[in-house]
Amino acid sequence: MNKSTFFSGQPIFTQLLKFIPKDIVFRIAHEGKADRYCKRFSTYEHLVTILYSIFNNCNSLREVATGMLASEQRLNHLGIRYHPRRSTISDANSRRPAEVFGEIYFNLFKRYAHFLSDSRTKSKASKLYIFDSTTISLFQEVLRTGGQNPANGKRKGGIKVHTLIRSDQDVPCMIRFSSAVANDSQFLKDIYIPKGSVIVFDRGYHDFNKLNQFTDNGNTWITRHNKVFAYDVIQQYAIPDASTAIISDKQIRLGWRSGTKVMARLVTYYDALSKEQYEFLTNNYTMSAGSIASLYRKRWQIELLFKRLKQNYPLKYFLGDSENAVKIQIWCALIADLLLKIVKKGAAAKWSFSNLAAMVRLHLMTYIDLFGFLRSPEKALLKLYSKQNPQNYNQLLFIT
Repeated sequence: MNKSTFFSGQPIFTQLLKFIPKDIVFRIAHEGKADRYCKRFSTYEHLVTILYSIFNNCNSLREVATGMLASEQRLNHLGIRYHPRRSTISDANSRRPAEVFGEIYFNLFKRYAHFLSDSRTKSKASKLYIFDSTTISLFQEVLRTGGQNPANGKRKGGIKVHTLIRSDQDVPCMIRFSSAVANDSQFLKDIYIPKGSVIVFDRGYHDFNKLNQFTDNGNTWITRHNKVFAYDVIQQYAIPDASTAIISDKQIRLGWRSGTKVMARLVTYYDALSKEQYEFLTNNYTMSAGSIASLYRKRWQIELLFKRLKQNYPLKYFLGDSENAVKIQIWCALIADLLLKIVKKGAAAKWSFSNLAAMVRLHLMTYIDLFGFLRSPEKALLKLYSKQNPQNYNQLLFIT
């Protein structure tokens, strides 16, 4: 039977790709000369192929090639002229610059940032930025990694992803890559945030010049105190009598005798749950000490982002051994994550992200309305099947 007997509309994958305007991809590919020596496998086809592997959790080129071959009759809906071979995908991953996919991601981010953050409502989360990095292990010595040498002498590579997010958007607004042994502080200088914003980062970032620049630009920064740096106490602030969590609150001059100095506020906080003391540094002198500790606690949001990316997308096995191939796959994982965040925000029903990703993976090539399906998956599938096979509809109903 032909397709019209079984299916109607477009597959879910095509509906996801509708959020990626083709003209944006074509323009970026033209400006970056990404298709200069390619006769068949264009940047858009490359993007769709890697997104297919991301959504389907494919761990090898063979899985990607055979999966797309099985869906060959539906590839026209995806804007692909033919199913790509393994060698074609491998060559494209090595030759096509990964920066092209980074440009695609940031163009999509700018396009949908207001939708994700809901700019109609002003909240404190819209001014809170979080900066951190995560390391993705590689099974080849693509990029040097840190730590001690393993007992077997085989040292894995690792790529570090330095990420900046705005709290109310929950998707990266800045990305930098480095080897796993790179120092985090050098990437702090790449951050530019609006005046009046608050940025939170771990104590591994200690670029004193950048901290002073944040202060000069009217931004609040909050971090943990790194005990390797000396400081002089300038002033001791009084602690409210009702406060049992705040141990001390003082103004300090951070830095050694020679070199750049940073004027900061040092808050020592006692966490009753963990039974531990934490020292927070900030340049804000008007905010309460409890608010400073509360804002730093929100840094955990970026850890949840890293967990979401690693759990829902294939970032354990890569489709190429080169640094360029690894970066392409990470950029496409970020694009896939952005698409699912858009769908999750627009869906009528409340979905957990992992359940949404699983449903999309299972029904990626199913011809059914995406948002109607997410409203009630069982009813939507029963309705679809009853139209396709009305004589067999009763077989789906289990009568007891």
